[in-house]
Amino acid sequence: MNDQLSDLMTDNIPEFTVGDISTAIKRILEGNFSRVKVRGEITELKKYPSGHIYFSLKDEQGKLTAIIWRFMAAKLKMQLENGIEIVATGKISSYGERSSYQLIVDHVDYAGEGAMLARIEKLRKKLEEEGLFAQERKRPIPLLPQTIGVITSPKGAVLHDIKTTIARRFPRDILIWPVAVQGDGAVEQIVRAIEGFNQFSDDTKLPRPDILIVARGGGSLEDLMAFNDERVVRAAANSQIPLISAVGHETDTTLIDFASDRRAPTPTAAAEMAVPSKADMIAGLMQYTTRLSKALIHTNQAYRLRLDRAISKLPDIPSLLAQSRMRLDDRSYRLDLSLPSLVMKRRHQLAAIKPVDQYVFGLLSRLKSTVNVHKVQMTSSWRHYGQQQKAALPPLPSSLLKSTYREKKIQLESLASRLESLSPKAVLSRGYVFVKDKQGHTVTQAKGLRAGAELNLTFYDGERMVRVVKEQDQRQETLDL
Repeated sequence: MNDQLSDLMTDNIPEFTVGDISTAIKRILEGNFSRVKVRGEITELKKYPSGHIYFSLKDEQGKLTAIIWRFMAAKLKMQLENGIEIVATGKISSYGERSSYQLIVDHVDYAGEGAMLARIEKLRKKLEEEGLFAQERKRPIPLLPQTIGVITSPKGAVLHDIKTTIARRFPRDILIWPVAVQGDGAVEQIVRAIEGFNQFSDDTKLPRPDILIVARGGGSLEDLMAFNDERVVRAAANSQIPLISAVGHETDTTLIDFASDRRAPTPTAAAEMAVPSKADMIAGLMQYTTRLSKALIHTNQAYRLRLDRAISKLPDIPSLLAQSRMRLDDRSYRLDLSLPSLVMKRRHQLAAIKPVDQYVFGLLSRLKSTVNVHKVQMTSSWRHYGQQQKAALPPLPSSLLKSTYREKKIQLESLASRLESLSPKAVLSRGYVFVKDKQGHTVTQAKGLRAGAELNLTFYDGERMVRVVKEQDQRQETLDL
């Protein structure tokens, strides 16, 4: 009886194929879990060349396989990594061939601000270790840029605040590169804008900016996540144009702030950093001009005082010149008086001496006599020496003979020198002349010479005849050579 009942119950169980079960399960799962959010930690992340992303979500109670198709992976706002806690939105579906189920993901968010902050901090430490935030990488902001590039959303008050601030402080040319500052595609657009401005050159139609401003208004942490993306941070760090970041409110901090050359608390503050105040510069220039003028006046006064002190220590040049002129006049007057007197004195001295001819010839006669005496003495000495030789006497020492010879030679040269100095020609070579009248008498004075008298002038190299004439205009006697 029991066996019959058991067979009857078995016959009533419906029979399904494997495909029927797989289809039914898939229908149930997709019907009951068509749109769900699943929170968990990413693990077993794999990115295939096809563009599909496979991973698993796990927590303390289990693990769920997930997949993001290629067309959805391109729209993700965040970078997936193992260990990140996320909230994945999608639907549950099954894969019959493997008897498994999985989550088909079409949207991914961080699991709360704590997870996002942890992700940001982890990325910050990584980039800091690479040196992207090093102070030596930061470029100085130009004092007065000609062109300013602005990367921001074309909508909202941010762009208006930047433009009005620059126009108020110091009007400059502004190039605007509009981008999305949050949501899908924001990261790619911001990166493209930074790199695009850096590619400007002299060949491009638009001028290359001297400074860049990357700005957006305030928002939640999730709204600002595009500026915490690694691609945006690296683009800012690699920019060759100095870059100012102005993202969010003053209390907001994003990773682009660490990579930028300057961080501004607000977009308005970024514009103030980019250009100086024209009024302040004019006031500063006026102040510098005033200080420079005062300094020049003070320096001029100091040098003038030093010059006056130096002048006061200098001698009185006009007085010294006057004294020198007086001494010169006195010397000239005294010279005019003393020169004729000296000439007259020398004439009297010359007149007191015997006639030059007699004196010189007498001196020559005496010198000749002296030379003859010495000659006789030397001859006698040589004869006496010869007799000694003949008598076979011992010869005189050669040193004595040489000494005697040198002594006599020196005496002879001295007499010859004196004779030469007293020679009439030596006197005439110094500019003097012998004056004789026609009868051969020596003339030593001009007094007594009459006009027409002929005189014989003996020079060093010859004689000339002259005649005394009397010029009526100047009433003085002259010689007509």
